[in-house]
Order: sequence, then structure tokens, then C-alpha cells
Amino acid sequence: MSDETHVVIEERGDGVARVRLERPAKRNALTREMLSRLAEIFDGVAARRDLRAVILSGAGTDFCAGTDIAELAALDSEDARRKAEDGQRACELIETCGTLVVAAVEGAAAGGGCELALACHLRVAARGARFALPESRLGVLPAYGGTQRLARSVGPGRALAVMLAGDHVDAEEAFRLGLANRLVEPGRAVEEAEALARAVQDFAAPLAVRACLEAVTRGTRLPLADGLRLEAELFSRLFSTRDAREGTRAFLEKRPPAFKGE
Repeated sequence: MSDETHVVIEERGDGVARVRLERPAKRNALTREMLSRLAEIFDGVAARRDLRAVILSGAGTDFCAGTDIAELAALDSEDARRKAEDGQRACELIETCGTLVVAAVEGAAAGGGCELALACHLRVAARGARFALPESRLGVLPAYGGTQRLARSVGPGRALAVMLAGDHVDAEEAFRLGLANRLVEPGRAVEEAEALARAVQDFAAPLAVRACLEAVTRGTRLPLADGLRLEAELFSRLFSTRDAREGTRAFLEKRPPAFKGE
């Protein structure tokens, strides 16, 4: 756990880690130390094979209201570049850690908080949740990957309306657009995110999950032909694993597979 950085990680021995932003008095607004701690945590997740999923949530009534404005107000241009790079690194490590990351969104996911949620692989949104990128109102722009990830998720026009006109995406619209994978009642986002993670655990082989995450996160950044080559390479690699043999054998034998992650 970490109290000094306002980021807490909990593990209960069930293969699911819970990472929680713990700054509720400030609506979990992100500080430089919080971004550094998130990067450290997810860098560590990337090196592990025992974790099947990570749930990312915020303490209190909000997921994360954005970056601490007091920190932003003190930046010069060089500090701003480093700040952007710190936020981008944290989000990149979330997206590419190789373990399923599910965001449990209650209340506001605004600015940097929206960018954290966008970096997660799946999102559960409680009714009343709001996704927003209001940085242009401060004279700046989203800089933790939000301009890129939101446009890729909902299209350039909708993304620009969110960034330039102060629109937000509420939980119902997020679900309709596919930005949120599940829509739940307030107070149930973490519970449902854990249920979603367990549904993945029960359905899919661990190495297949990791390969799907890599195929999508890397492949969507490539031209289609290169993405298809990546897909074929990952498919080929899986056929050298015991899990692939177990999965096909179990299907033919009409029994549940016993995946080992090897």
C-alpha cells in the first residue's frame, strides 16, 4: 500500500489486484507523485504472470476529477512537457501492461481522470458517471493521450465536441458508444468491474487474454497489413503452449478446460 502518494494497491490472493486513487477530499485529482506511483505499479504488473486482472477505481464519489490545477498553474513550458510525458507514460504502462485492466468509474472521470479510464482495456460506468476532457477551458489541451484515445474510441467529431464545446459523455451514452462495457447502478462499479474480470478469468485462457490485449493495443496503432501479421504471429505462438492444446482437447472431449497459463 501507499499513503504518501495517494495511490493504494491491494491484493487478496485471488489473481485480481485493486488499485485505488485515494485523495477523495480533492476528488482524486492527480499529482505528479500519483502519476509516478501509477507508472511504478503498472510497470510492476507488466513483469508478473500471476495477476489475471487489475481493477482501477477512485475513493469517494468520483473516479478522478483530473490533474491537480494548482500543479498546472505553476508550470512553465518545459515543466509542462515533462508533466505531459509523465501522464502519457503512466497511461501507456496501463494500456500495455499485458494484464487486463478494468476501470470502475463512479462520478467524474474528467481531464487526466478520463485519460486514465481511456487507457484501461475495459470500463464499467455507474449511472451518473461523466467522461469529460475540459482542458481547453483552462487554455490547454488533454496531454496524457486523451486527444488520441478518445478520438479512436468515439470518432474525431464526438471527441472534438467533448474537448472544444465542453460536452461530456454520460454513462448511458458511454455505454451506447461502446466506451463503457457495462452500465450499473451508482455504488456498484467496483463490484461489477470485479465480476467482469472474473468472467474473463472463467472464460478465457490467461495467455490468450495476454495475446488479445497485445494484438489490439499494438495492432490498432499499425497499418492493417502489419496488424494482420502481428495477429498471425501471436496466433502461431499460442500453438506452442499447453493451454492451446488443453483448450482444443477439452472442447473435443466436451469438458471444461483447465488452463494453467503455460
